[in-house]
Amino acid sequence: MKAVRLYAYGGPENLKYELDAPEPALSPDAVLIEAAATSVNPIDWKVRSGARQKDFPLVLPAILGKDVSGTVRAVGPEVRTFKPGDRVMALAEATYAELVAVSGAVVTHVPEGLNLIDAAAIPLVVLTGDQLVRVAGRPERGQTFIVSGALGSVGRATVHACLKLGVRVIAGVRGPQLAAASTLGALATLAIDDEHAIANLGEVDGVLDTVGGETAAKLFARVKDGGSFAYASVIPEGLAATNTSVKVTRVFARPDAAKVREFADDVRDGKFVLPVNQRLPLQDAAKAHALVQQGGAGKIVLVI
Repeated sequence: MKAVRLYAYGGPENLKYELDAPEPALSPDAVLIEAAATSVNPIDWKVRSGARQKDFPLVLPAILGKDVSGTVRAVGPEVRTFKPGDRVMALAEATYAELVAVSGAVVTHVPEGLNLIDAAAIPLVVLTGDQLVRVAGRPERGQTFIVSGALGSVGRATVHACLKLGVRVIAGVRGPQLAAASTLGALATLAIDDEHAIANLGEVDGVLDTVGGETAAKLFARVKDGGSFAYASVIPEGLAATNTSVKVTRVFARPDAAKVREFADDVRDGKFVLPVNQRLPLQDAAKAHALVQQGGAGKIVLVI
């Protein structure tokens, strides 16, 4: 099968496009998806480079990728919900490939009216954003939370999840992005690259951080005692110790087929906007990695 495999940690050039990669085995509870598309997420290049080897160790050569959309080619004998030909999507593993095998429990149908290629942009980012809110931050209706990186794909999903719960959102973005952030439906916007703006911000109930680094530290200082700081990024070591009354929680997205479908329905219905900035062929995976690693590339879908 066609696939992109990683043979050594390092730069994008270590990703090799192949025409004869081994096909995945189909277990009794699995669905074999003939992939239409996958997508490139920041975690992909961090895993490829070796920067996240501790959290996500690989057995090389490895196929990267977390998102898949496509049609069902075959199902295991224990699968009853799907049949060959169904349009489906999932948070999975080894998705830079023509065929992806994944447990039927984490697969969901792509809603009618949603483009099958663009569906590949959805699973990882929406589950990260949703779980950053519901599992980690746990804001209550009426509370005020800052979402940093609100115009990024995970940030957009985080804002949307908050608004669905009735949370008051301050959308944190870079200064030049303030006008664009005003379209997200947040209560207010905040220039997170403006120390004066952060310093003048009153205390908030919590922060949902997708940026990390020193920005995370500055926003952490605005959380009231007893508040919540949840993150899907890398924050400065020892940050939590600067205010032990604040609950600090890191999130790693876990499969949730129902939530993927919920957000996919919202995308189709125009309730949630998740822009796809570029669509590239699978053989351009290395180029896509380089673009995402540089930052500012937006969501990139690899068409298979």
